[in-house]
Amino acid sequence: MAFPEPKPRPPELPQKRLKTLDCGQGAVRAVRFNVDGNYCLTCGSDKTLKLWNPLRGTLLRTYSGHGYEVLDAAGSFDNSHLCSGGGDKTVVLWDVATGQVVRKFRGHAGKVNTVQFNEEATVILSGSIDSSVRCWDCRSRKPEPVQTLDEARDGISSVKVSDHEILAGTHSVLEVTTAQAGLAAVLPALPLKCCNYRCAPQSLAQVSSVDGRVRRYDLRMGQVSSDYVGSPITCTCFSRDGQCTLISSLDSTLRLLDKDTGELLGEYVGHKNQQYKLDCCLSEHDTHVVSCSEDGKVFFWDLVEGALALALPVGPSVVQSLAYHPTEPCMLTAMGGSIQYWREETYEAEGGAG
Repeated sequence: MAFPEPKPRPPELPQKRLKTLDCGQGAVRAVRFNVDGNYCLTCGSDKTLKLWNPLRGTLLRTYSGHGYEVLDAAGSFDNSHLCSGGGDKTVVLWDVATGQVVRKFRGHAGKVNTVQFNEEATVILSGSIDSSVRCWDCRSRKPEPVQTLDEARDGISSVKVSDHEILAGTHSVLEVTTAQAGLAAVLPALPLKCCNYRCAPQSLAQVSSVDGRVRRYDLRMGQVSSDYVGSPITCTCFSRDGQCTLISSLDSTLRLLDKDTGELLGEYVGHKNQQYKLDCCLSEHDTHVVSCSEDGKVFFWDLVEGALALALPVGPSVVQSLAYHPTEPCMLTAMGGSIQYWREETYEAEGGAG
């Protein structure tokens, strides 16, 4: 007699707060995991960037060199370098071990809202309030960007990169660009998969803008595609399987789009996002949509059904930023001058680290 297969356990959500860390750098503008999720970066209004072990609550290093508040940061694939952008209009490349500035890239006409490495960490992509995305060669000593993507008509709020595309979101549109004769020709070694300047699907590089469009740049095909949302876009990201794009906008709505066709696959409402640039993402297995909210909560929706699964209270003010672990049900949130470290209810820290 064959016994029935056990029912698979439903995915666990990070709703147990393990730690709250006072970062000591003014308001925390953004929090980001490194590539393997063992460490995190915090971007401060006091012009500093800090590297932490969030589980142990240990500050590992402080990086000073910006002339104004730091708005975003990212780590390289091998954890050897960091990049950051801020209100001083510069993009900074850092050496992780020494804490020293390797390069400063200048050229944007306004504050830099978002930065990303390409897959091989040879190029930094930066999106600015000046409506442009600029591509900086980390190996070259030339001060100019190797490519400027200036299709947006308003500030760039988000840039995401896959192996051959760039996804860009602006305050009003989402576009997808494939750059065979453009970016791919100039940057033949750039492992960007898709550039979306629309706030939705992921292909090569994805860029979102305040103009309400998400654009995706396909570097292999030399094409750009654009999805129009209509409301200013605050954040965009790829699904982990690379098939969809998630877009957050100032009408308090998240939209899931098919990356290739732009078809609307789902809408998620219930949170509040009417004034601020807030982060959104997908959980580690693409089972849930996750978003910050201006009412002090983080919202989780079932990806397929669209139903609200959890409204997690964080605190009394705006949840400014969040980061989701790449492989585990683990999340970081930022509120005011502190960050919060969350795990699933059944989690027990090894060696009492929690």
